[in-house]
Amino acid sequence: MQMPTSRRYVLRHATVPSALVDAPSGADTVPLDILIEDGKIAGLGMPGSIPGDAVEMNRGMIWPCFVDLHTHLDKGQIWPRAANPDGTRMGALSTVGADRAANWNAADIRARMDFMLRCAYAHGTRAIRTHIDSIGEQPWISWPVFCDMRERWRGRIDLQAVALFHPEAAADDVWLGRLADLVAESGGILGGVPYMEQGIDDYLTRIFGHAERRGLNLDFHVDELMDPHAASLRRIAEIALDRKFAGRIVAGHCCSIALQAPGDVDRTLDLVAQARIAVVSLPMCNMYLQDRTAARTPRWRGVTLLHEMRARGIAVSVSSDNSRDPFYAYGDMDLVEVYREATRIAHLDHPVGDWPASVSVTPAAVAGFASARIAVGAPADLVLFRARTFNEWLCRPQSDRVVLRDGRAIDRTLPDYRELDAIVGAP
Repeated sequence: MQMPTSRRYVLRHATVPSALVDAPSGADTVPLDILIEDGKIAGLGMPGSIPGDAVEMNRGMIWPCFVDLHTHLDKGQIWPRAANPDGTRMGALSTVGADRAANWNAADIRARMDFMLRCAYAHGTRAIRTHIDSIGEQPWISWPVFCDMRERWRGRIDLQAVALFHPEAAADDVWLGRLADLVAESGGILGGVPYMEQGIDDYLTRIFGHAERRGLNLDFHVDELMDPHAASLRRIAEIALDRKFAGRIVAGHCCSIALQAPGDVDRTLDLVAQARIAVVSLPMCNMYLQDRTAARTPRWRGVTLLHEMRARGIAVSVSSDNSRDPFYAYGDMDLVEVYREATRIAHLDHPVGDWPASVSVTPAAVAGFASARIAVGAPADLVLFRARTFNEWLCRPQSDRVVLRDGRAIDRTLPDYRELDAIVGAP
């Protein structure tokens, strides 16, 4: 697709997901002409209605650049030196722990983060929230690197970070206070993994307290395992309501609720909706790790109740999670792949409806990034596809997409894995 070099041109006869424009129709898509002028969307009109130099889209789809709400940039790309020995979650935890202790210095983290960001940028992502392993003294190594990368990538990818730590790491409230101070100074978000039954109220109460005193938002890893008795999501909602927590809360994974009795599901989701907690599902990573036993076919998908949540007005997103590390051996920070696989795993189709918002408009609103809608006045940060329908779009990886930033096509060359050989080892 040849893009013009003029300051004003029209993307003519395009197809846009209805959920991603200001005036959605009852159909999955709408036909549009999109006027680009001085790097912004200057006009929207019926096909053929806007005059001027044009790129003929021939009904090709146009999406806004993507927003990835849940990733792990600090873990990414360590697979060559730290492969999961058995594909299980425990295998991932032990392998990452050993690799972190041995290798996670500033230079190592910076090189891998930059590689991951270049992948995401080439695929069309413009905003990312990453979780940062914040255990022991690691935060004081990783967070300065993140802050540096946030400045280096400003204007290309907007970045946010969440402090990720297990209850054992937060047993010392003085240490937790130091971490919360670091997060606040870094403009970050406080997180946690409330997976236990005993002591969960104390753990959550302390996290909420530290967040409230510093004006921080919260983002938890929640009920990720195959445990039908897990109740962390419900307790987060109850505590948020009891405290009248004013910040934003995101709950990631939330897999266990899919195994619970209908009455328990209803009570939890009602509380989640009332507390305005947003949920992000990580379907590829959860399918990789969960229900894995040697020589046995897995029986369940590990995906949360996205349809039931959306029906209650809960903001739901799907995201990349891990890429090429012991928690997920694959992935390339490509939200086209994530959305395509989420559609197949969680049946986000028939109709497609507003599910395209789950990788764009919804996570942008949840995280407080700039709006991802295709609207007049918005930056012309767009992804152009030859696919004309969702069926065509979902059937192929869309490797020939064109990514526009401020109305100009970027170089979509992906970084070569060989660049990391000196960091993570050659295959």
